[in-house]
Amino acid sequence: MSVVENIQNVRAKIAAAAEKSGRTAEDVLLLAVSKTKPVELIGEAVQAGCLSLGENKVQEIMEKYEPMMEYAPEGERIHWHLIGHLQTNKVKYIIDKVDMIHSVESLKLAEEIEKRAAQKDIVMDILIEVNMAAEESKFGVKPEDTEALLREIAKMQHIRVRGLMTVAPFVENQEENREVFRQMRELLVDMNGKKIDNIKMDTLSMGMTGDYEVAIEEGATIVRVGTGIFGE
Repeated sequence: MSVVENIQNVRAKIAAAAEKSGRTAEDVLLLAVSKTKPVELIGEAVQAGCLSLGENKVQEIMEKYEPMMEYAPEGERIHWHLIGHLQTNKVKYIIDKVDMIHSVESLKLAEEIEKRAAQKDIVMDILIEVNMAAEESKFGVKPEDTEALLREIAKMQHIRVRGLMTVAPFVENQEENREVFRQMRELLVDMNGKKIDNIKMDTLSMGMTGDYEVAIEEGATIVRVGTGIFGE
């Protein structure tokens, strides 16, 4: 199937899953994960209406940022999201290029984002990455440490915490991750209930090609789909 057909297929599944959770497809952002993919192929997705792109590496955003501009429809622009692990020494390269950083998991990284955003006089939208399944191979703050990190970041003037993100375990059957997604939703509600100054979160970035439907049923507002759009 072509990229365009894949996107139509994914969007249909998003709409069906959203309906199950009492929402509409408009409540869920489809983030096309374009890592390792060539500009021409990503351009097909952009021209099919996927204007939000997710990249794992700073280097790839840097390389694709200018070339991808020509694919955006007139009057529109591409919205880049950094979804992979971010080293503090790389923040300066993307601070004025991305709309959102999904993978903030330490105070040190948040402080660097604050510093670089202040230099550019912008406010950066971020998500706190939570290692909900407690996998040793994954980055992310422990669920029980989320509140403490939020309270520190809440003091920063150039960061807006929009919500939480997780990378769920790789499973054959997406039902196996339902509990992880449910716990993420509960954590978001719990953190909002703490009434921390400057923290009002509405975003849950969770679910990938193998499990985004269950993620949406459990409250995801952003799903990160790569293989489902671009193929293996």
